[in-house]
Amino acid sequence: MSHKHEQLIHSIFRDPISANIHWREVESLLHHLGAETESLSGARLRVKLHGHEDVLHRPHHGNTLDRSGVKILREFLARARVTPSLFEAMKEKAKQGSTG
Repeated sequence: MSHKHEQLIHSIFRDPISANIHWREVESLLHHLGAETESLSGARLRVKLHGHEDVLHRPHHGNTLDRSGVKILREFLARARVTPSLFEAMKEKAKQGSTG
């Protein structure tokens, strides 16, 4: 996982909730994670990831998610088992594998 995607995961799960997360970066992260996406009517986007499905809403005014959008994204990623602690564990495992 790239450093950029890792930082984005941390930003999504950071408290207080950020209001400076760009939609393009979210789409890039979802595709990197292997999510299937389908555009629906309006600004809706169906996302399937690790057996979980949800409908996310693209920002209407501007290109950044508001706090409620980040909260919905955070909840979806948590259900799909995509969390900062998971990436820390993966990084530690890779580090141990490369030294052993």
